[in-house]
Parts: sequence; structure tokens; C-alpha cells
Amino acid sequence: MTTPSDTQSLILSRAATRPGNLALPLPEGLVGAAAKMVVGKMIARGWLEEVEANLRRSEPMWRETGDGHGTTLIATEAGLEAIGIEPLAASAVASVRRAKPKAEPEPVQTPDDSETVKPVAIRAGTKQAQIITMLQRPEGATVAEMVEATGWLAHTVRGSISGALKKKLGLPIAAEKVEGRGTVYRIR
Repeated sequence: MTTPSDTQSLILSRAATRPGNLALPLPEGLVGAAAKMVVGKMIARGWLEEVEANLRRSEPMWRETGDGHGTTLIATEAGLEAIGIEPLAASAVASVRRAKPKAEPEPVQTPDDSETVKPVAIRAGTKQAQIITMLQRPEGATVAEMVEATGWLAHTVRGSISGALKKKLGLPIAAEKVEGRGTVYRIR
């Protein structure tokens, strides 16, 4: 498998942190023919996909199609996998972000804060990946089940659910009381 260059990795890691895995805006200084060449290679490798831009959600445009519409770029599951985000977790994050658009536009990054964007990286085989896998099951998972699977304490599991999964990754996690099991958590 081809490994992404530094520029391609930067584009993909920034896309992983944005709603809907939007790859735009591109890094500062990547414009014109250089941008077209990098994006063209990423589309050819299946790491980026060109989709119709939703201007009502203020999605940035990559190019105009000529009929008054435009396209934008999103990172694909293959692209996220190329930078080390586990395919199962990548599909969960991608599907949730596509299904849950923000009502207000994302704040525009200034050059000063563009380097502070932290990529979302979920490595395969980690405890966080185990928890995401358990939450994706139709029967969901209880805190006790996640404690047994990860070896963490109960307060660590609950903190991971509310902090890393809900706030950082934006996953919609539902909790419901099930008779005989207690509180069961699921990714909606």
C-alpha cells in the first residue's frame, strides 16, 4: 500500500477532525497547480472523494461545475485508513459526521491556529477501538462489559465515553436502562 506524503497526511489528518471529513481548506501555501496535482493523486488513490458542496452548510468549494453548483472534497475511509485510523472506527466517525450536520458553520481557521489542529487517530487494537467496536454492536455494551474488556476502572470507561468519544470524536452515544443488564450504551 502506498503511504501518503507529509502534505497528503496533513490534508487527511485535518479532514479527520472536521465534520463530514471535509478536506478543505487545504494547508496554507498549497494552491494552484500544486494543489491540483496533490488532490488529483489523492483522488486517484481513493483517499479523497469529490462530492457536491452543500452551500447551505457553508461547505468550502473545491471547484465549480458550471451549472451554478460546486464540489467539495471529503476524506474517504481508505484515506483515513492510510494515516492509521482503524477502518471500523473511520467508518463510524465518517457515517456519524455525514448524518449529523452542524446547524452553524464551522469557524474559519486563521494561519495562527492551523498548526494547533490535532488529528484524530484511532489505532487498531487500542482500548478505545475496542470500546467503539462494543458500542457499535446491536446489543450495545454496559460499563461492566467494557471494564472487563479493557481492564480499565469504571470511571475511566465513563470518562472515555463522555470525553473522547462524544466530545472529541463527535459520536452520538445513547444510554438506556435495560432490565437485567443495567445501563446499556450504543452508538446511535
